[in-house]
Amino acid sequence: MPQHKSAAKRVRQTETRRARNRVHRSKMRTMIKKLRTSEDAAAASALLIDVKAFLDRMSSKGIIHKNTAANYKSQLEKHVNALA
Repeated sequence: MPQHKSAAKRVRQTETRRARNRVHRSKMRTMIKKLRTSEDAAAASALLIDVKAFLDRMSSKGIIHKNTAANYKSQLEKHVNALA
């Protein structure tokens, strides 16, 4: 248990941010999984644009590292190019 008011506030803020980050991370993983299981090249390329934009937003907010986002984008781009 926190001993000071500022520590208690920090605990509340951390819980709120952790919950928010979990939602975004779950959405990101779902989008990536949907793209990886896609077999249609046209649908996959349309979905790739959304996934790449979402990954950029997650990296800019600090939820994932920018190099992690770049690695995901590279792998997904290869997957979509292989479908075409």
